[in-house]
Amino acid sequence: QVQLVESGGGLVQAGGSLRLSCAASGRTVSTYAMGWFRQAPGKEREFVAAIRWSGSTRYADSVKGRFTISRDNAKNTVYLQMNSLKPEDTAIYYCAADPSDSSYYTDAYDYWGQGTQVTVSS
Repeated sequence: QVQLVESGGGLVQAGGSLRLSCAASGRTVSTYAMGWFRQAPGKEREFVAAIRWSGSTRYADSVKGRFTISRDNAKNTVYLQMNSLKPEDTAIYYCAADPSDSSYYTDAYDYWGQGTQVTVSS
């Protein structure tokens, strides 16, 4: 089993930045596909970013150029650097992990964190 704990959320003004962290425990996730998703009030959860074990990344069009996903395998942690934040980025952000590399492409993950709230004020 893998446990994921997100942190770093909060309230920020439009144009500001936040860095989310996702700390994994229970197993080493260095070979796992890792992803970030978000869910805004009244909306379905949506894909934000993903990173493969190799370091390859992909992003939703809505965050491309503003968000950066990265991983520190020594710390068993994945990050999401969010710059130029917009009010429409307001959501609960979830971290996800899966031992299958295909999850990087399919957005199907076995392990999920509890989420961290990000609120962007205009």
